Amino acid sequence: MRLFTEGDSGEPVRDIQGRLSALGFTSQDPVGEFGPGTSQAVVAFQKAQGLDTDALVGRETWRALYEAGYTLGDRVLFHRRPLLRGDDVADLQQRLNELGFDAGKVDGMFGPLAHVALVDFQSNRGMVEDGIAGPAVVGELKGITRTATVAGRERVRELEWLRNLPSTVVGARIYLDPAGYNNVAQDAAWSLAVDLARDFQKLGGSPLLSRSVDTYPSPHTRAARANRLGAQLTLSFQLAGEQEPGVFYFASQHSRSEAGALLASSVGNRIQLEQSGRASTILKETRAPALMIVTEPRPGIVQGIVSGVCDFFATAAHATDAT
Repeated sequence: MRLFTEGDSGEPVRDIQGRLSALGFTSQDPVGEFGPGTSQAVVAFQKAQGLDTDALVGRETWRALYEAGYTLGDRVLFHRRPLLRGDDVADLQQRLNELGFDAGKVDGMFGPLAHVALVDFQSNRGMVEDGIAGPAVVGELKGITRTATVAGRERVRELEWLRNLPSTVVGARIYLDPAGYNNVAQDAAWSLAVDLARDFQKLGGSPLLSRSVDTYPSPHTRAARANRLGAQLTLSFQLAGEQEPGVFYFASQHSRSEAGALLASSVGNRIQLEQSGRASTILKETRAPALMIVTEPRPGIVQGIVSGVCDFFATAAHATDAT
């Protein structure tokens, strides 16, 4: 899809404004006119969703707008291709995980794990085991009182993964993702990724690059490649321009990556950047823990990132003892 920004007008802008307003993000701009008020509403929505706050409605923000329009019970959910996506799916995953049924990462995508977890739930409750979350399933889920906050199955799986992590990066499949908003920024991030690949290789790691020097695939495609290659960690890079510098891990209103938060702490402390959660595509759709590092090139940044990752491998197993 095309990129929409301040100064644009027409029916697509009207649609964007309508979706924002339905979610509580209103503006005083004329209908169909993308003015300063719409820009402010877009930024507020992006911030609430954990997206890059660039005031631009591109593929990622549009997808988030579409997905946020669904609440659990609005539609029937089931496993299909392409996958059903939305906040209603994330709510379903979260509820199943909290009840002990392993629906996988709470990423808002109805994949195979969510299907198996739903069938297991239906079997446990004596329901028809069809893997379809219709009114009966939603009513059953909502009828179960959540008396206490418990660790979801996705958190248990991450903690177990941390406990079994080796103490060094030797042999680790580290996925390096040079990202950016335009070709110039992506080319600069490419240089950083190549330097990191060289240093990780010297330490015995197995670095993997998300793209070639002259291609610029979408975040969704790059995340899918990380999963296909069996990456154990993903490190994505963007140059700090209009974006706030920082180290970001996956977190949303439904879930948070504990392993990602630990990795962000290790790396962020080494390169002296604040750490916080986001729900950008590369963080949400990768199965392994992932970081997005937003920074300017500066002396020592490569060594700092490498040292932070090494710190993570050395301490991750012990960090779970306190959780």
